[in-house]
This record gives sequence, structure tokens and C-alpha cells, in this order.
Amino acid sequence: MDMPVMDMRPVTLEGRNVRLEPLSPDHHEQLAQVLDSTLLQWFSKPATNAEELREFIGSALDEQRRGRSTPFVMIDRTSGRAIGSTRFANIDAGNRRAEIGWTWIGRVWQRTAINTEAKLLMLEHAFEHCAAIRVEFKTDSRNTQSRAALARLGATEEGYFRNHMVTASGRYRHSVWFSIIDSEWPLIKQRLQCRLAEG
Repeated sequence: MDMPVMDMRPVTLEGRNVRLEPLSPDHHEQLAQVLDSTLLQWFSKPATNAEELREFIGSALDEQRRGRSTPFVMIDRTSGRAIGSTRFANIDAGNRRAEIGWTWIGRVWQRTAINTEAKLLMLEHAFEHCAAIRVEFKTDSRNTQSRAALARLGATEEGYFRNHMVTASGRYRHSVWFSIIDSEWPLIKQRLQCRLAEG
């Protein structure tokens, strides 16, 4: 039996509120304008200023060249400006799974429809166009905002990886893993669509 091939090459994903475009160095200037020193505080290697953001973009594109990630820039469709970034990461085509993460959004656009729609677009692409059977998420155990958002998304909390990472500050980070599998996707998609329709 032929198995579907999971193809996560760069692509543009278009929604009503947000457009996800392949990330490039050209986005650095606009992203630097919405960055503040705390937006990426939960990342194992935070970007707190324009130069560190340049390194962040370079690292993401290096991961893309190696077939491990597909990074996107988030474009607010109302203003047409770059307001954040997200990516498919830890892509494992053979096992048809990928992670959604490294997500950050400028403060002005947080708690709007943009992040919900971005997740919807990425999950739809993964499950319906790339034949994924699992999409996973991980977050710092201390990041209560992210953990609550993943629970609202409908992802299942699977457990802790203790001392999973050593952060740039030297702190040992415990990571909490969540996932959505293909059989769960239709109901989660419906819930996300309803949430967006309700505004």
C-alpha cells in the first residue's frame, strides 16, 4: 500500500485576517519594529533586539534549508505589515508528523483573531494537504498563557519532559507537550471556525 507523502515545502497560506508567507530576511525591518524584549522570553534562545532577531531569522532559514522547518511571517491583512512569525518545525515526513511552534506576535495583535486563524491555516495545511497524522506543540512549563491557549485550541496535553532544555540564561526548562492527531482534526477545525465566526 502506497503511503501519502508529507510535503511541507514553503507555501503561502491565506486567511481573512492573516496571511502566512515564507519568512525571509526582507521581513526583518518590519518585524523588528513590533518586537519588544519580552515577546520571545520563553524561547530557549530569546531574541530581545533587532540583531538577535536577525540571528533568529537566519537560524529559521537554516533549518528550512535542512528540511527541518518551514518558517512563516505573519502578515496582518488590514495593514499589510509583518507582525510576527511561526513555523512548522521538527518535520518528520517518514512518520508524517510536525510541530507548530516558535510563534510570536506583536503586542497590538495579541488576543485578536490572528493567532487563532494562523493555527487554523497551519493545521488545515498539515492535515488536509500534507497528509500529516500528528501535529505537536511544546511549551515551557512556566508559560501559563501558552498552555491555556493550547488547551483552548483543543490540543491534548501529553505530559512533561523534565530538564528538557538548557535556556540561554542557564535555567533548566521543563517542556509540556501537546498534540492533535488526524482523527481529532475535523471537530477541532469546526470549533476554530466557529470561534472565528463569533469574532
